[in-house]
Amino acid sequence: MDNTPPDVPETPSAATALTRAVLEIDEYAAGLGWDRPAQLFALVDTDRLRTEEPGLAEQLELGGSGSSSLTPVEQDELPAGAPLDEFLATIAWPDAVAGCAMTVERLMLPPAAEATLPDGVPGPELTRWVAEHPERQEVRMTVAVLRDGRRESAVRLREKDTATEVLTGPDLVPGLADALAATFEE
Repeated sequence: MDNTPPDVPETPSAATALTRAVLEIDEYAAGLGWDRPAQLFALVDTDRLRTEEPGLAEQLELGGSGSSSLTPVEQDELPAGAPLDEFLATIAWPDAVAGCAMTVERLMLPPAAEATLPDGVPGPELTRWVAEHPERQEVRMTVAVLRDGRRESAVRLREKDTATEVLTGPDLVPGLADALAATFEE
C-alpha cells in the first residue's frame, strides 16, 4: 500500500472568484520572490475575455468556458519612485475591467511595538526606525477590489512564506483597498 500523501494544491481552494483571483496573484508574486516593486493587475471576467479577446485568452491559456471567474492581467511596471497614492490617482479603467488588484511589500510592526512609535518623527526617520525595529515583519499584501465594491486581501509574512500560511479577508488592508476602489470613481 502506498502511504504517499496526495498532492496538495499550492493555492488553497477559495469560495469566491475574487478570493481565488487574490490567491492566484499572491502565488504568482510568491514565485517571483521577495524584494520586488509593487505590481498592478486588471481583473477581467474570464468568460467575457474569451468572447471579446480570444487571442489574448489563448495566449493566457484560459481554455474553454467554465464557472464564473476573474482573470488577473498584469499591467506595466509602476513608475519608479512615484508615491503609490499619487500613481493610483492617475488610473482610469475601461469598462471591460471588472476590478483591479495590487501587490505591495511593506514592513509591519505588531500592535505592542506600534504603541512605542516616537511622536513627531519625520517620514524618512520613521521609516528607518521601523526598518531597524527588532519586531518588524516583512509582509506582501495583495489587495483586490471590484467595481461593485467587493474587496479581498491576502497577506503573506516573509517568515511564513507558504501558501497555507496566507491570511485572507476583505478588510485586512483597508487603506490600499480604498485607494484601489477610487480608481473606479468617475
